[in-house]
Amino acid sequence: MTNSTITPFRLEVSEADLADLHARLDATRWPPPLPGDGWDTGVPTGWLRELAHYWRHEYDWRAAERELNSHPQFTTEIDGQNVHFLHVRSRHENALPLLLTHGWPGSVVEFLDLVGSLTDPAAHGGDPADAFHVVIPSLPGYGLSGPLSEPGWTIARIGAAWAELMRRLGYERYGTQGGDVGGMVSPAVARVAPERVVGVHTNGGPGPIAPFPMPDDERASLTGLERDRVARIEAFMREESGYIAIQSTRPQTLAYGLTDSPVGQLAWIMDKFREWTHPREADPDTVVDKDRLLTNVMLYWLTGTAGSAAYAGYAQEAAWGEVKEISGVPTAALVFAHDVAIRRYAETENRITRWTDVGRGGHFAALEEPDVLLDDVREFFRDLR
Repeated sequence: MTNSTITPFRLEVSEADLADLHARLDATRWPPPLPGDGWDTGVPTGWLRELAHYWRHEYDWRAAERELNSHPQFTTEIDGQNVHFLHVRSRHENALPLLLTHGWPGSVVEFLDLVGSLTDPAAHGGDPADAFHVVIPSLPGYGLSGPLSEPGWTIARIGAAWAELMRRLGYERYGTQGGDVGGMVSPAVARVAPERVVGVHTNGGPGPIAPFPMPDDERASLTGLERDRVARIEAFMREESGYIAIQSTRPQTLAYGLTDSPVGQLAWIMDKFREWTHPREADPDTVVDKDRLLTNVMLYWLTGTAGSAAYAGYAQEAAWGEVKEISGVPTAALVFAHDVAIRRYAETENRITRWTDVGRGGHFAALEEPDVLLDDVREFFRDLR
């Protein structure tokens, strides 16, 4: 870690890049819809045509760019990898630093609606004692932290990089929060720096999930809620896990299509937003703001990081199956209706001190249920400050 310089960053996409995007959208070669044109066979052609039309003619990238640039952004090199991050300090000096980590197919965009409430709670109807300084990095190989410099960016390595980032920023005590990949990285930071991380908050659970397939005698011991979650894990493995197989084995082959076709990139990401938002039957743009969805896609498109994000997110080699050491750091799980975490399994690798099941909401907590997430984060860290 020889180059520890932290450099201010400002996002400035050229007009030529935007013109290229518009030309590609105009020239899209659309497939004929399959019978029924429904979600069961993938993203419906009719629905995606409407979203692509909105992207081309109504979506305002410059407004999104201004919003991102309204927050201080920086880059630094950690372990040979370029890392982009937002760093927004609270005006309250006693604020607790909080490291927020997104997942796939997400980005720092997930947290934009929470920055104000976290850093300045008094201005948003909250208690100044709940203020946070927030640090929001882009995962290695994702978006503005691309391209990927080398292989081996396991969850543990990202956890170590995030601990180094917080050290460079001068934070001796801090909390971590995240979901999806971020839900695995957040406890990994605590395993690297247990003396510095005061608490780990996850939405969706910190892992691991229930074993698959599950022995009958173990299944018989489950509660009704736990059996439902196991059934949905099994359905996921049967019906939805194809993307993991592709991204973990042939990410470069996939990248050609997603990097060349904006509609291809849009469809790949929207497929997951539809499957993982709640309720599943709703179109994703009725659950999450349409402009937020497109800004998230834009960070993948403009940086050409579909392949490197897939590689970093799922090419974890043997690390996926390793049993992880319990850090001893207090850990919270906020589990929404779509999520499948089960406490007894999470406790094998984490010191769970708070577990909250919520009867609504999906995988993208900060985008779908920001108020619920905000309240739970505040309550969890209140006694850990």
